[in-house]
Amino acid sequence: MAEKHVVQYQTVHFQLNGRAVERTVDVRASLTDMLRNDFRMTSVKKGCEVGECGACNVLIDGEAFNSCIYLAVWAEGKQIRTLEGLLGPNGELSDIQQAFVDEAAIQCGFCTPGFILTAVEILESGKLYTDAELRKRLSGHLCRCTGYENILRAVKKTMHQRLGVPLPEEAAGHRVP
Repeated sequence: MAEKHVVQYQTVHFQLNGRAVERTVDVRASLTDMLRNDFRMTSVKKGCEVGECGACNVLIDGEAFNSCIYLAVWAEGKQIRTLEGLLGPNGELSDIQQAFVDEAAIQCGFCTPGFILTAVEILESGKLYTDAELRKRLSGHLCRCTGYENILRAVKKTMHQRLGVPLPEEAAGHRVP
């Protein structure tokens, strides 16, 4: 009987936060594990590890994915962004990161990177979403601390600023705190 050769490792080439990288990985490894262990992208959190909580969320070719259920080998040829990739050249926060600070949308911070990366996908679409649509787009994330309202406000505020559209409360003459 002929012996079957099982491939256990594969070299993966991709862009990580705008930089070309490569790694040889176990074909069973998750993208979360590769990003955390091989590249020290500690913003990618290990939460539920079954794609339910959103803590491991990253952007792959501009689309938000739970990296815990995405195999590392699937990253071949992809553009991957983590929270670390949002910082400016001198470490300055992006507008959505600053909005999370300004709106007190961070408490323990465990879920924050995943929320922010989903927010980046929302913001980069260039669309004006309603509150209900924003809630639905952000619904793949679990947060045990904030109650979600401040997170929604941070995303909504940044979306309106980027689109040059006043917040509905401002348009009605009420200043949003």
